[in-house]
Amino acid sequence: MQPKNLTELSDQQLLQKSKEIKTNKIIKAAIIGFTIGIVIYSIAKNGLGFPSFLPLLVLFIMFRNSANNTILEKEIREELKFRNLK
Repeated sequence: MQPKNLTELSDQQLLQKSKEIKTNKIIKAAIIGFTIGIVIYSIAKNGLGFPSFLPLLVLFIMFRNSANNTILEKEIREELKFRNLK
């Protein structure tokens, strides 16, 4: 749902996208912390096993998908700097 060109967005839309990215980063950090806590608890309680590695799979998927978000975040930051919005 990303626009073809960030220059087509209005100032308000660009600022809104920037806020959404910041919110998503906070949510991802909370999910990563929660998942790491589950892994540590699972290993401490049951030892290494299949249930210990399921949350690690979730982390792998999140990290793989975050590469696209990082590129978009850099582009938005550059556009904000170009427009002197932040």
